[in-house]
Amino acid sequence: MKKLIGVAACPAGIAHTYIAAETLIKFGEKHGYEVKIETNGAGGVENRLTKEDIQEADAVVIAADTRVELERFRGKQILFVSSSDAIHRGEKVIQMVIDGETEEFNP
Repeated sequence: MKKLIGVAACPAGIAHTYIAAETLIKFGEKHGYEVKIETNGAGGVENRLTKEDIQEADAVVIAADTRVELERFRGKQILFVSSSDAIHRGEKVIQMVIDGETEEFNP
């Protein structure tokens, strides 16, 4: 099974963060991915991605409108979208991953 990981974050860190994460999980699983999304919300980081999660991932989706710790994703296939895109166009975001519209992250 393919593995998709990601981070959801918005400036307020309340509703959008968690709705974006839920939407990515829903559509990722619908398309056969094992999905784990870290949330950077008002309560801090939840569901933190481990080194193992990152190593095993086929792709990373960053659904954020605020700063996210990115260095840990060096060399991974990554897609950047807003939290709003993840919420309102979640299926399209997952389709972009499936279609290879990611890029290798090497800052």
